[in-house]
Amino acid sequence: MGAALGAAAFSAPGGAGEPEKKIHFRGPRPSSTPLFPSAVTLGNLIFVSGHGVNNVSGAKAQTTVTLDQIEELLINLGSSLKKVLKCNLYLKDIRDYAAVNEAYLGRFGPEPPARTCLEVSNIPLKDCVVEIEMIAYI
Repeated sequence: MGAALGAAAFSAPGGAGEPEKKIHFRGPRPSSTPLFPSAVTLGNLIFVSGHGVNNVSGAKAQTTVTLDQIEELLINLGSSLKKVLKCNLYLKDIRDYAAVNEAYLGRFGPEPPARTCLEVSNIPLKDCVVEIEMIAYI
């Protein structure tokens, strides 16, 4: 990931005194409107879009790399994996559940977040077998 995050701010409904919604991208804001940002913040909450990788093979390795990338994103936004409240995992094959858990175990400290793990019929990123999204706080 390494690139700085770009942000765009939008006023939340209600005006003064309300938190400001900000969208964050890897690097500068794209010139055309993307399908989704890397993350959205509102007040002290961070909503991380689904992330996955296809540059390594196997569910355990993909989970490890994806968690590393999300961790870097959270740190850049002033948070960490220890501040994750909810984690959703989407697996292309539920038989990868044990391998994903091996990579997941211990990444969030002694108090892990609430979690959902589902098998899905497919993941849009070619050769990606796990996609992860999170909600964290700053």
